[in-house]
Amino acid sequence: MRQPSKAPLAKRGPKLNPSKTSPPALQPKPAVSAVEMGARQREISVSEFFTKNRHLLGFDSPRKALLTCVKEGVDNALDACEEAGILPEVVVKVEAVANGETPPPASQASRFRITVADNGPGIIRQQIPRIFAKLLYGSKFHRLRMSRGQQGIGISAAGMYGQLTTGKPVQIISRTSARTPAHYFEVQIDTKKNEPRILEKKQIDWESQRGTQVTIEVEGRYQKGRASVDEYIEQTIIANPHVKLTYFTPEGETKEHPRTYHELPPSPREIKPHPYGIELGMLLKMLQDTKSHWLSGFLASEFSRVSPRLAEDICKAAGLSPRARPRDIHGQAAETLYKAIQSTKIMAPPTNCLSPIGEKAILSGLYQQIKGDFYTAVSRPPAVYRGNPFVIEAGLAYGRGPEEAAQSQEKKPIPQAEGEEQQDDRELARVIRYANRVPLLHQQSACAIYKAVLDTTWRNYGVSQSKGAFPSGPMVIFVHMASVWVPFTSESKDAIADYDEISKEITLALRECGRRLGTFLKRRERAQSEYHRRNIFELYIEEVVDACNRLKGGKLPTQKLKEQLQKIALKRTGGEKTDELLGKKGGGPEGLPHSIIVTPEGVEGEVPVLVAEPPKETAPQLHAGHRETGRGTHAQARRRARPKPRHKTHASKPAGAPKKRATRRKE
Repeated sequence: MRQPSKAPLAKRGPKLNPSKTSPPALQPKPAVSAVEMGARQREISVSEFFTKNRHLLGFDSPRKALLTCVKEGVDNALDACEEAGILPEVVVKVEAVANGETPPPASQASRFRITVADNGPGIIRQQIPRIFAKLLYGSKFHRLRMSRGQQGIGISAAGMYGQLTTGKPVQIISRTSARTPAHYFEVQIDTKKNEPRILEKKQIDWESQRGTQVTIEVEGRYQKGRASVDEYIEQTIIANPHVKLTYFTPEGETKEHPRTYHELPPSPREIKPHPYGIELGMLLKMLQDTKSHWLSGFLASEFSRVSPRLAEDICKAAGLSPRARPRDIHGQAAETLYKAIQSTKIMAPPTNCLSPIGEKAILSGLYQQIKGDFYTAVSRPPAVYRGNPFVIEAGLAYGRGPEEAAQSQEKKPIPQAEGEEQQDDRELARVIRYANRVPLLHQQSACAIYKAVLDTTWRNYGVSQSKGAFPSGPMVIFVHMASVWVPFTSESKDAIADYDEISKEITLALRECGRRLGTFLKRRERAQSEYHRRNIFELYIEEVVDACNRLKGGKLPTQKLKEQLQKIALKRTGGEKTDELLGKKGGGPEGLPHSIIVTPEGVEGEVPVLVAEPPKETAPQLHAGHRETGRGTHAQARRRARPKPRHKTHASKPAGAPKKRATRRKE
């Protein structure tokens, strides 16, 4: 019998499970050479960068994007008008854009058309495309003077956001005078080159004789409340009482904010950099770029507060010749010069580059927009951080006003169940922040102003405050920083960096406001006690009059005696001052008492009564310094009323006595 062959069996082998087989070996990727890596490198346009990182500019949500576009347009309009010496008249219009035939309600719309028009000096035709369609292009970055804009990004970034979300160009109309034509442009940004692309340009007929109008169509969301366009407009009016602003809301309303001050703020002047604010790398660059031939001339001409004599002292301290060429100084010599500059005592930079709001204007703005029982304002002396001068101003409004107080008293307490405690529904104080007259509405917790308010112990001034929280009560805290260069935490300009010098000045201003508020609250508490005593007296006046009348047999004039006793009770309980502090006497505007502003002399200030048009000869002084506006008019009147003391020699002489020198000559 033939045996079966074993070769096929051996050839077949055992049957393998495909799930347990090992994967095939991966082939290694070819290495990328340095030449190929170098070929991938290319320059990034600033427009292209911010297109991908638009949240850095304040366009991280539709609601905030709508506010940012309005803010940038208004800031540019106010800066242009003030720099040209024109009282600003600004019109802001926000309208919902219809996707179909009928526009949706404002709360449901997703696309808006923003128009901002001003009566400023206008823009020349050649500059219009670059201003509105090129990032980092402007005149404010390289000069040290106070202005709302700083980087040359704002309005062009708003146009870039509109271009990304709606594809629509920015429409600009500008006219420099009544004799020149109005120019109309439609522009977009070429994000790869950061250059303007002009879609249309022509001359048109425009009813305005001078000014600029910008229209941007963007995706956004309109919602009232905190951090909205409406709140931005209201806070802008508080810090800019010299502006006449008309606001057309998306809901079809027209809100007109009239001008309350009829003078422009003092125009800030451009200054040179201060030596203390210059770093070593910047000093090296300035040494190479200067046109001065001598080192001493470079120091005296390129920096502020450096005289020729002080420049020679700096050169002597650094061991360098005053006649050395600036371009030859580098390396160790430059470091020695930098250390000599920092160790030399140099006067603080000038403050004419700033234009603070002023105490009177702050009080006027707070009173117009916020109703309360007490107002005060403080302007700190100028200070310096990193060589940049700045001024901190603070204001405070406390109370609900007579109308809100009456409404709160009418509310009945809600009955509590057994074992249930009354909930503490006290409102927290509201903080409004400003930088160069511009409201800051976002990133509150990252701001130096927010931290300074938290660190202030408001309990010392009679205001309740929980640990790590804002003070409780109907209070609005106003803080403004004016500087040639505000240190914002990001390009969106929403919060101020926490420098030690800035935090110190904010804290000192808030403490001064707190001390004045504490004085007012103590006086009002005493007034409430005296008013309570008066009520007790008045309860017994009727019985005293009846008893006296019975003793006199009914022949006593009861009405006259009653009036006399009421006058005595009024006099013994503080008189009319008690009624004024408690708001019982409507002596001030709209029922408010007169004595509601605390000055350094005491509670004797008055609410500034605003008139429609001030006299030309006696126009109000808006932005005087702290020493002038911090003192009340009553204190000046008292100083003028004091008798001037005579000199001792003249006081002992008779009226017609001859002089001693003349008598000696006769003898």
